Amino acid sequence: MTQTAARLTTGDRAPAFALPDSEGATHTLDSFAGRKTVLYFYPAASTPACTQQACDFNDTLGSLAAAGYRVVGLSPDTPEKLKAFARNQDLGFTLLADEDHAVALAYGAWGEKKNYGRTYEGLIRSTIVVDEHGVVELAQYNVRAKGHVAKLHRDLGLASA
Repeated sequence: MTQTAARLTTGDRAPAFALPDSEGATHTLDSFAGRKTVLYFYPAASTPACTQQACDFNDTLGSLAAAGYRVVGLSPDTPEKLKAFARNQDLGFTLLADEDHAVALAYGAWGEKKNYGRTYEGLIRSTIVVDEHGVVELAQYNVRAKGHVAKLHRDLGLASA
């Protein structure tokens, strides 16, 4: 049976969570309070599209930080796999392990997908920007890995990445 949650929209309260990072430390939504946070959901570490998207975010960390944003990636991978991914790509932002995809489901980033004529349940590549008070500023679903970070910059009114 397919699990699908309602998608978030601007003005919604972001769902609370507690997840381990690539080093095993637990992060909560409350731990990100006081600063805008780009939560991006991706299907699997070390795959070509997910690597490109992570590297695009990594390459623009300076401009995002200058505008007051932090970046946090979430995937259903284990903390160990995330640690290897972060190390291999020299990523400078937090990666969180949502192994049971409960957070992805709560954020509307888990559900039915179609690929090459096959229908299955999985992670929907999505980006949710949460403001410093835990309110959704922007919610984007079914984003493309290539070019997404540049589009996000435009949508947030930031200088080109």
